[in-house]
Amino acid sequence: MSIVVTGATGQLGRLVVEELLERGAAADQVLATGRRTDRLEDLAARGVRTAQVDHDDPTTLDGVIGRGDVVLLVSGSSPGARVEQHRAVLDAAVRAGAAHVVYTSATRADDTPLVLAPDHAATEELLRAADVPVTVLRNDWYTENYGADLERARETGVLAAGAGDGRVASASRRDYAAATAAVLLDPSAHAGRTYELGGDVAWTYDELAAAMGEVLGREVTYQRLSPEQQGAALRSAGLDEQTAGFVVALDQSIAAGALDVTTGDLSRLAGRPSTPLVEGLRPLAG
Repeated sequence: MSIVVTGATGQLGRLVVEELLERGAAADQVLATGRRTDRLEDLAARGVRTAQVDHDDPTTLDGVIGRGDVVLLVSGSSPGARVEQHRAVLDAAVRAGAAHVVYTSATRADDTPLVLAPDHAATEELLRAADVPVTVLRNDWYTENYGADLERARETGVLAAGAGDGRVASASRRDYAAATAAVLLDPSAHAGRTYELGGDVAWTYDELAAAMGEVLGREVTYQRLSPEQQGAALRSAGLDEQTAGFVVALDQSIAAGALDVTTGDLSRLAGRPSTPLVEGLRPLAG
């Protein structure tokens, strides 16, 4: 049996591979896949097997997944295309006789205003219909998502957003990787389960501004923007209409409570508390 990690050239997938090795997985029993295997050379040097896979070309999946393998399907990053990408991986896993598929979904994927959710909900439907045991990990926000906001706050002393008083239960990617690795190493214990993964604390943007101020050593204030104000500011900064609309819709989802999930599932699976907001931001400050 191998543990097959898709998207291992991405930030989460790579951390999952590293976490598997730290938790005692044999390197030659881990198969890291991605579009560019040159980005996996350091893992290969540690004994991890690698394979070039492009989810837009299902033929590249042939022979990659084997009977009895445990497959981590890291969700794709291309809205509109990723459901078919996910279908390709799932179909390959079923054809090969994989033992288990673990999928990284989105918080409350089937019942949320979150603009990112529909692709994940559609993928979860595919998983429920597939002839293979499945575990769904619904990941909340990554603290690392605020790197660009942190840099703007360094320059301006302002965190400007349309998230209102919404709360976000973020955690570090390494926290999510730890929880994911725990599931991959004991998949039968989690078969059929859907976990809502998020940080131990759901914080407000006022608290995010304060945490940024602590990390940066300067005062940072949260400026609440209306959807109209935020859209205008984003367009004036050079974003196209579609991208600006996406960001506005995302912040409105946050304001409505889409990312405030604190079930404790993440820390229980990881075996430790989630990384506090300040500590998650600190590496981003350089």
